Amino acid sequence: MKSIAIATASLAMLAAPALHAQEASVSKGEAKLAKLIEGRVAGEPKSCITMIGSRPMTKIDDTALVYRAGNTVWVNRTRTPEAIDDNDYLVIRKFGTSQLCKSDNVTTYDRSGNFFSGVIFLDDFVPYREPDAEG
Repeated sequence: MKSIAIATASLAMLAAPALHAQEASVSKGEAKLAKLIEGRVAGEPKSCITMIGSRPMTKIDDTALVYRAGNTVWVNRTRTPEAIDDNDYLVIRKFGTSQLCKSDNVTTYDRSGNFFSGVIFLDDFVPYREPDAEG
């Protein structure tokens, strides 16, 4: 019985650093997102956004995808934020439209080996805009 307790305690101690590291990376991503939308007000979520030209989408590790269009910052927290990694590149499959919708197919590929690394399931896009100046 004593050996089971020791084994359980050992496993818990081994898992603790991994959990702490995971929490730190999530906190880092949330902090980066908070800085991007600081001073902005969230608007009504949309299922699609218009992609203009070749503006890049910003990936925030384990947190969200961000797209800037004019004064609006669009945030998609996705249903699979753990699949978002700065070391990967996105492949978005959409046909015949300039819109990116939550139903579009987004996959990730590793930059170093160019191999498939995951799937991102989009959610609604939330617009963040600067508040109107009242005077």
